[in-house]
Amino acid sequence: MVKNYDVELASMIDHTLLKAQSTKEEVIELCKEAKEYNFATVCVNPSYIAFAKKELEGTKVGITTVIGFPLGASTTQTKAFETKDALEKGATEIDMVLNVGMMKSGEYAFILEDIKAVVEAAKDKGIVKVILETCYLTNEEIKKASELSLEAGADFVKTSTGFGTNGATIEHIELMRKVVGPDKGVKASGGIRNTEVAKAMVKAGANRIGASSSISIVEGTQDNTATY
Repeated sequence: MVKNYDVELASMIDHTLLKAQSTKEEVIELCKEAKEYNFATVCVNPSYIAFAKKELEGTKVGITTVIGFPLGASTTQTKAFETKDALEKGATEIDMVLNVGMMKSGEYAFILEDIKAVVEAAKDKGIVKVILETCYLTNEEIKKASELSLEAGADFVKTSTGFGTNGATIEHIELMRKVVGPDKGVKASGGIRNTEVAKAMVKAGANRIGASSSISIVEGTQDNTATY
């Protein structure tokens, strides 16, 4: 029985399980927790979308999945196919990974078309978030990547996969919010494991949080075991 927790903060959280070794039993538990705490979505790898859909049937909890994950280096055509397939299976939100190598190479036309292809594949059937993997980018690159995401029609920019060298920072959230303005989303993810950090991210401009420590965050406790 869920008792005291931060309901408003819970409504901003994508309750996340993206480990390579994640089991069906863990996905069942993830969905159960998401229903109990009214998290915005569960975030699962694509092979678990249909399974999560069944577990969440009759609830308002959405399903986020990841595309081109975790490197972002798959082809544009592959990302577009993954997106269509994910939405057909029941995903409601798409977190696609930016092609970081192309971004750092200055291949901005490629980046724009890569994101556009996913946005087009979603065709208003799902929210599209672009994972910038900010730990590998300079502030100028983060700014440019955010601008390209906007131009391509994405709904959110997001900091991290959780598999890079670092996660979300206040500085990067503030920068991304400044670029995208008030009408688009900013998702903070990677290394957010307690209430204080989560609320600091929201104050800096995030309106969505990706975390595996979601219960600790909304209950005000500390999780020292989470990897995302």
